[in-house]
Amino acid sequence: MSSDTTASLLFELGTEELPAGTLEHMATALCKGISDGLKAHGLAFEKASWFATPRRLSAVVMGVTRAAADSSEQVLGPPAAAAKDKADHWTGAATGFARKHGITPEDLILIDTDKGPRLGLQRTVLGAKLTEVAGQVLSDAVAAIPVAKRMRWGRGRHEFLRPVQWLVALLDENVIPLELFGLTADRLTYGHRFHAPDAIALRRADDYQAELRNAWVIADFKERRQLIREQVMAIAAADNAVAVISDPLLNEVTGLVEWPVALKGSFDNEFLAVPAQALISSMREHQKYFHLLNSDQQLLPAFIAVSNIDSSRPATVVQGNEKVIRPRLSDAAFFFENDKKTTLASRQARLNGVVFQHQLGTLADKTQRISALARWLAETLDADSTVAERGAELAKCDLVSEMVLEFPDLQGIAGAHYANHDGEQQGVVEAIEQHYWPKFSGDALPQSKEAAAVALADRFDTMVGIFGIGQHPSGSKDPFALRRASVAIIRLLIAVDSPVGLAAIGKQAVTQFAEGVLASDVTASVCEYTLDRLRAWYEDQGISVGVLRAVLATGNDNPADIDRRVRALNEFAQSASAQALAAANKRVANILAKSADDLSGDTQAASLVEPEEILLFERLSETKASLPPLLAEKDYRGALTVLAQLQAPVDAFFDKVMVNCDEADLRRNRHRLLTDLRNQFVSIADIAQM
Repeated sequence: MSSDTTASLLFELGTEELPAGTLEHMATALCKGISDGLKAHGLAFEKASWFATPRRLSAVVMGVTRAAADSSEQVLGPPAAAAKDKADHWTGAATGFARKHGITPEDLILIDTDKGPRLGLQRTVLGAKLTEVAGQVLSDAVAAIPVAKRMRWGRGRHEFLRPVQWLVALLDENVIPLELFGLTADRLTYGHRFHAPDAIALRRADDYQAELRNAWVIADFKERRQLIREQVMAIAAADNAVAVISDPLLNEVTGLVEWPVALKGSFDNEFLAVPAQALISSMREHQKYFHLLNSDQQLLPAFIAVSNIDSSRPATVVQGNEKVIRPRLSDAAFFFENDKKTTLASRQARLNGVVFQHQLGTLADKTQRISALARWLAETLDADSTVAERGAELAKCDLVSEMVLEFPDLQGIAGAHYANHDGEQQGVVEAIEQHYWPKFSGDALPQSKEAAAVALADRFDTMVGIFGIGQHPSGSKDPFALRRASVAIIRLLIAVDSPVGLAAIGKQAVTQFAEGVLASDVTASVCEYTLDRLRAWYEDQGISVGVLRAVLATGNDNPADIDRRVRALNEFAQSASAQALAAANKRVANILAKSADDLSGDTQAASLVEPEEILLFERLSETKASLPPLLAEKDYRGALTVLAQLQAPVDAFFDKVMVNCDEADLRRNRHRLLTDLRNQFVSIADIAQM
């Protein structure tokens, strides 16, 4: 949209086919770079839109101000006191400053500043002209596009992710003077490689989307993605099936096509004897197909492919896709049948040849460690330790199977199938597959305590091992996914309501390693790192960090117990008495921190003088009797409800009683009374931290 005062800006970087996974990130970065560049020059605009297809990254900025407003600025010179000498002549400082700015000293003005009056001048700064700065803005934006790995092409020394073939840069109908990658910007773009391969001369920047659509290119990435979703869902619905459309796959397919046409294909029923996950992996990872499920969530022998051409013979395109997928499925079927010829347990010996980490040994070493730890955990969790130990012994065996070597995402899944085929107990089968759960944020947790024990053992072994050799995660580097592992540990311990905390499990995990391999402080490091993950975890649930801080201040390291206390305290924090009691506890903490008295003894009832301190003592005696049964049952909500009854006597105490009185015995007794108060609250959480 343009006018006498505004213009539309178009920039397109035409390339050879770009990797599908990078399109959205690169295009949004390009658009942001252009937007930020215009803003930096004071050039406002109405709307900036990004576009991306396999062969182009582009942006259209509508309603860009043709010229930024002029501005006025003050330029400060030397202090007024240094402007003239005793003879009232201009000093060198004044004449030099004036000469630098092309004026005489008489043209300088006095400007008041925080440091006193100074000589200076007021001048007008002309606003930037869009036509003059557009080329540099575009050049800077292209240079800022994040490119992981650059390449060169031809005889030049230009570098980009893929060879650049054309540039379009328009302000309304005018070409912006711009040279990049050895090319000069023009108004020529190109449509679909097969349907409309000829050059297209764009008349105006505003014509961009419409002209490309006429040339079989849907430039808008988001529009193309939605179109693919709708086409896939419509085909599935016509067959009373459900298409599984994951966002990563949908984004990747969107990045592979310019004119999407969804088509349904099929494969032989006999392949359904292979684990569904292997077939899905073949279709999704290798061919970028969407798989279909029936109403019972069972895999159907069908898929939906998205073609980049609108063929007059779609059946031929479908046959081509079916022909391509058949060998992949045949490979999966072959690997599955071949793996079943030997038992899963027989593969244990091969784990000796696979290094887990060179300082921590092989997968066989890791298996031995997690088997012992899983047994201990199962006993602690009152689970079947034999099942947990056997599950851990077999958990990593499928990593040396042909199926997993070909389809790495089937680890655990393949092992569960093979264990089931070998006649292992169902609990063992489940532990093998589910010990990898949760695989990502929000993923399902293991469905049995035995599987959870193996999952915890595997993660604790990795955590103490990697931390113990000093390879903590740093910045974006986390090769062993310890951040994800620590959050999984938190979720697992809460889910199984673990009676033991992080330190106890960590110490047990350390005992499985040879002496001297791990640093002596590894358990503390693992505990601290894992507990640090709680902050973001609770913030995502809308729970204040102050509530978590109050609970952690008690020294608790058991996520299951921490979670109970946090949720009880978060609920309590909404009550009318919470803030008053939190403030009172903070006051108590400050008083006791400064006390020089011996506070080790009990409060002496006979030494209490004021009615308010006597009342507080009586209420504390009552709550002291009520709390232990509630704490034993971990009923922290009930315990906080009991403590909430102390608000009135606590307020009265601080209103009427001089705590730090001059009489030593009386002061000491009152400090002991406050110690009783603080100890009762700290048995749940240090609410002074709220």
